[in-house]
Amino acid sequence: LHSQPNSDIPFTNWSFDQSDQLFARQYLVERLQREGAQVGLTLVFVWNRNTDKLRESVAEELILHNLPDFTDRGADVIVEVCHPKIVKDFGVQFLSKAHFLVGSPSALSDPQLNQELRQAAEHHGRTLYVPSGALWGGQDILRLNDSGSLKALFIRMSKHPSCFRLTGDVLSDWTEDEGRRVLFSGSVAELCPVAPNNVNTMAAAAIAAGTLGFAGVQGEIVSDTALSDYHVVEVEVTGANGFSVHTVRRNPAKLGAVTGSATYNSFWSSLLVCKGHRGRVYLC
Repeated sequence: LHSQPNSDIPFTNWSFDQSDQLFARQYLVERLQREGAQVGLTLVFVWNRNTDKLRESVAEELILHNLPDFTDRGADVIVEVCHPKIVKDFGVQFLSKAHFLVGSPSALSDPQLNQELRQAAEHHGRTLYVPSGALWGGQDILRLNDSGSLKALFIRMSKHPSCFRLTGDVLSDWTEDEGRRVLFSGSVAELCPVAPNNVNTMAAAAIAAGTLGFAGVQGEIVSDTALSDYHVVEVEVTGANGFSVHTVRRNPAKLGAVTGSATYNSFWSSLLVCKGHRGRVYLC
């Protein structure tokens, strides 16, 4: 999509008006406006549920007021940094017109939606891109999976309790001095609906580990009041014949931030990969 320098290639980004998603949207929009021409990307619209939040940073002609009207803008790549609900409601439509970079891959834990998106990508010859985000070693997991040697995958994400956005009241009673608390441990398929905004890294891992899938990849989320400056992502990979890898990533993050600051750069790098990979799901 951006292999020709300074080519006029449409690009799309949009977001719900939640704080971290707004920061991600703002980061991408600003970087596209600053560097887009150098990598052959042109911003053609930005959508947000509350358009007033866009006017200070986006020209009026780029603001899309009604999301179903995205077809009028002729985008080649649509980027979602929003919420799994938008992936569910619009993902198939997006893939009928453009490549789709899904920033909320936790939506793919829904087996029916996962299948519908894969079928749409194949039918229309588009690519459903899944960014690695905070996942370290995603391509290595993918290669191990494709070789038939992947036996197990476990991911633990530990954050300050203010950084979690969970359904229900799982974490409503935390106190600053409580220390470490395991909030959930089980399959990523079960975890995604509990923490849809917090476990996109695990969802990306489940895509890489296709033979295990969301039901086979195991995840754990941990609240830890000691983690005031960063999130911790631990990945344990088990292969054949005693092979194993254990990585620990510390991702700088402010209190209350769902997404670590290093993930924004990773997302930009993923975007630069979106050149079209023909009717498939592609981890980038």
